[in-house]
Amino acid sequence: MLLAAASVLALNAAVAQEQGTGQATGQGNTVLEAVVIEGGAGERGDGPVDGYVAKKSLAGTKTDTPVSRTPQTVSVVSREQIEDQSAQSVAEALRYTPGVLTEYRGASNLRDELFVRGFYYVPKYLDGLFLGGDLSYAKIDPYLLERVELISGPASVLYGQANPGGIVNMVSKKPTDTPLRAVELSVGTDKYLSAGFDISDTFDDVFSYRIAAKGLRRDLQEDHAKNRSFAVAPSFTWSPDEGTSLTILGGYQNEPDAGYRNFLDAAGTVTPIPGFGFVPRDFFVSDPDFERSERKQAWIGYEFKHEFNDNLTFRQNARYHHVDWLHHTLVYGSASPDPVTGNNTIVSRSASGGTDTWNQFTIDNQIEATFSTGAAEHTLLGGVDYQYRTRDYKWGRAAGPSIDLADPRYGDFDFSSLVLATTDLQDLTARQVGVYLQDQVEIGALNLLAGIRYDRAKTEIDDRLGTNDQSYDDGAFTWRAGALYAFDNGLSPYVSYATSFEPALYLPPAGSSAFSPTTAGQFEVGVKYAPEGSGLLLTAAYYDLRQKDVVAGAWDPDLGQVVYSQVGKIHNRGIELSARAEVTNNLSLIAGYSYIDSIVKESVNTGEVGKMPARIPQHQASLWATYTADEGALEGLTVGGGLRYIGTSWGDGGNSFKVGAVTLFDAMASYDFGAKSPELKGLSLQLNVKNIGDERYVASCASAYACFYGEGRSIVATLKKEW
Repeated sequence: MLLAAASVLALNAAVAQEQGTGQATGQGNTVLEAVVIEGGAGERGDGPVDGYVAKKSLAGTKTDTPVSRTPQTVSVVSREQIEDQSAQSVAEALRYTPGVLTEYRGASNLRDELFVRGFYYVPKYLDGLFLGGDLSYAKIDPYLLERVELISGPASVLYGQANPGGIVNMVSKKPTDTPLRAVELSVGTDKYLSAGFDISDTFDDVFSYRIAAKGLRRDLQEDHAKNRSFAVAPSFTWSPDEGTSLTILGGYQNEPDAGYRNFLDAAGTVTPIPGFGFVPRDFFVSDPDFERSERKQAWIGYEFKHEFNDNLTFRQNARYHHVDWLHHTLVYGSASPDPVTGNNTIVSRSASGGTDTWNQFTIDNQIEATFSTGAAEHTLLGGVDYQYRTRDYKWGRAAGPSIDLADPRYGDFDFSSLVLATTDLQDLTARQVGVYLQDQVEIGALNLLAGIRYDRAKTEIDDRLGTNDQSYDDGAFTWRAGALYAFDNGLSPYVSYATSFEPALYLPPAGSSAFSPTTAGQFEVGVKYAPEGSGLLLTAAYYDLRQKDVVAGAWDPDLGQVVYSQVGKIHNRGIELSARAEVTNNLSLIAGYSYIDSIVKESVNTGEVGKMPARIPQHQASLWATYTADEGALEGLTVGGGLRYIGTSWGDGGNSFKVGAVTLFDAMASYDFGAKSPELKGLSLQLNVKNIGDERYVASCASAYACFYGEGRSIVATLKKEW
């Protein structure tokens, strides 16, 4: 900040001397007026963040609005934080964000599933356009991203059908204003090996480009499970004048080994099996001769902007996205006694597998106008967006061979003779069009926000296996309103109310009526503290969130598949505290705490009424800090560390058993070789250790038959060169 101010003053002095401007003194010198540089003045709501504290975001309002002036909880994880913590997924990037339960399936993270404010399957957006929800396996490598943003609470007014817990918006890396060159190589435990490069430049003044790519391979926590992937994202910008730009954004991601997922019983994970103990974390219930997990993704889109004048701007963003998913696995069944030892270690297994293909087109048209009415300054946003999605889904099941927990053997069964009987065969087509209008009004220190939207959504499910075809044709109004008062000292109390709407994409049981849309409403009150010119953002929020017509799935062992039902109403209330600070030029800090009280108010399962849903920890807390030495013998060294506390949660909807709390510790250290040798400028080495104590813990249980181990210790070293 001080360097930027000094640079501007020097530039002004040069201009004044050249043009003879300024105020002359009696000695013939020129006196310059002071120039004040406001914090975050050069930051865009969809651009890079300097440090850990984002000043602006497009996610909360679709306009370039300061986070401290948005009357809703908006959290931004910067590129720097992603790199410092060596986040390997979007879910990992949000580990230190309050109100979020990341990786609730533990080490199994095939599609960045998240709980936010007590609701799971929070949808993901890429550059403000829908990417994937509860059914889609779309997942983006964080190396391709500039920032990850979380809107907590209903966001349907701007985004249409959405989970009431919130949405995750990922912002792609885009061409930079200045040349960028970066390459890196990483090695680590479990045969971890990755390499990546990130290059950006401009030419002919009006053209710029960027290409980021990364390849990775590693062994996963379970024996025989692997992860191999390659991802590349090219982008190209054309800016013929200051008010017009077109950015083309593409990507391709190929994962021959996309990861591994399975279920374990509470017996053996939460509690020991009598006579045997706990199931090892590296136990692989499937078989390497049968297991397959393959995913391919490709996308192409654009962002177009044209400013007609200083007060009127048109934007159009669009993308086509394709996902191919293939999975074969053996699933943990039930345990029975070993005939020799008598211990319950003989586990039955069922084979399942199939393909899931999604094609999706999304487009968002926006008109933004700024104007005044008396003392009120308006930013008026109007828009029309459209989504079109198709799904081709085929799944089958069969009985598989058993396995002994005490002596697992693989390769003894001829899987070529195993035929999966098709149990699910369906085509899905979903369309949604939405019209929205939002007004942001600034009257002095008072900031008002109001928005309304109407959606029309049509879903058609063709049950090609039977006669259970379904067609949903839903329409809904959603709205939100908020007020925030920004005091001169940086304190900004606010209040807001927002609603959400989410059509069902699930097939109900045969003979059942079609599901109604899930709706929700949230009241939120809070305060933000962001003194002007500081690198500080403190937030505190209380929310009261009610959802009705909830659709939930449960495993039916008799049918051998998940059966969906409309369970009723859920009432969530909670508190979230967050601190992000560039305390000094050397010290950065992130801290968070969340508390939630979640109650099922109505359900088809009467045993769940009045209970807390499974998997949701009532308390969570986190702390992360980094310190960089800029002088002395340690100049160039950065050290950092953090802790993550995940509180106790219920293991099933009936609240019959609990999953214990855990505290996990992470650490990092990096060294900039350029601090000691100018010839090595831009060369750095970084070491990250996650779950330092290698704690064995259960991330969550959905029932006594669906528990997941958390990820153990990992160590990764990264050598990086920038120039």
